[in-house]
Amino acid sequence: MALKESQQVLEAIKRSSRPLLCVPTAGGPDAYASALGLARVLKKLDKKPLIVAADGKAPKNLEFLEGHEDIQPRLENMRQFVIELDASKTKVDELTYEMKGDRLFVYLSPKKGFWDPKDVRTSSSGYRFDLIICIGSPDYEACAHLYSENPDFFFRTPIINIDHAPENEHYGQLNVVDLTATACGEVCHDLVDAIEPGLIDEEVATAFLTGMVAKTKSFRSKNVTPKTLQTASKLIARGAKRDLVVQKLYRTRSVETLRLWGRALARLKADEEANIVWTLLSQQDFLHAGGQEQDLPDVIDELIASSPQAKVVVLLYEMSNRNICAIVRTERPLDAIALCQGYNAAGGREEVRLCLINKTIVQVEKELIESIKKNISGLS
Repeated sequence: MALKESQQVLEAIKRSSRPLLCVPTAGGPDAYASALGLARVLKKLDKKPLIVAADGKAPKNLEFLEGHEDIQPRLENMRQFVIELDASKTKVDELTYEMKGDRLFVYLSPKKGFWDPKDVRTSSSGYRFDLIICIGSPDYEACAHLYSENPDFFFRTPIINIDHAPENEHYGQLNVVDLTATACGEVCHDLVDAIEPGLIDEEVATAFLTGMVAKTKSFRSKNVTPKTLQTASKLIARGAKRDLVVQKLYRTRSVETLRLWGRALARLKADEEANIVWTLLSQQDFLHAGGQEQDLPDVIDELIASSPQAKVVVLLYEMSNRNICAIVRTERPLDAIALCQGYNAAGGREEVRLCLINKTIVQVEKELIESIKKNISGLS
């Protein structure tokens, strides 16, 4: 008899010792918070998980969640190069090494005698991680550089794919994709609850609830179902700090974020026919506000709150290297990837990020907004 999905996931986790949790680009607070909650569950199962996120460290408003400081931006030291020496007959007395230009020289001094070339073998060790858990990633490409720099690792390592979006490509060996859920936090709760409810403690419950609150705009989005509210109720019953979650996500904004929001609001533009709003932030805006790129998710949240009728929200900003980037968020049934086709946008259906070089922010504004409008018009 085939194992249930939750049992299959549990068996995969049992066979693992160092699982890797991947947060895709534009995964947002839901994917980050879900990964943090799941990492705590894995530690309870005596595993050594690591979270790696394509967009870098967790957003500021998630810094109240346990373990956020351990999130890594890249996959490094994935494998070791092994030099194997047969020292059964000739023992090693000393080992030294030196760099000459770009070449490494390793010197082995024997206690007596010498070694032949046949006594030395080289090889590569296995990968540091033996299981990948992707959270909120519709496909490999959404993991951005995590995947593009390490494709062989993704193809050779078992993958548990956790998501709730219908566009998910079911690329994992195990695909926990629940289309009735509204957030990855909800999917993670249901999965862990099916494995062992006792694994959900106060911190895990708070992390999963954070994902759900963030994804549903505090349960105000149209896709919230009775099941979603029931899951939230279960998490609160298990100790989830609802008031803290709402405060950190929606009631706490840094002065820098508010300054950036003010500058973004002052330049807010709209096309009511296309249901799109957009704004611009230059490097001067960042300098005067004292803000950083990591403040931008909060800024765009405020823009959405102040433009409830908009179906597309675009935030264009100038980076310190003068490249122009954009965050594009959409409401279903619109698809952010489809609207930004041709711009090598990374992310999911609801949010993408893209960058253009050798252009001014005004040039990018004209080009990108017109392209999005054209694509919206093509859908009607």
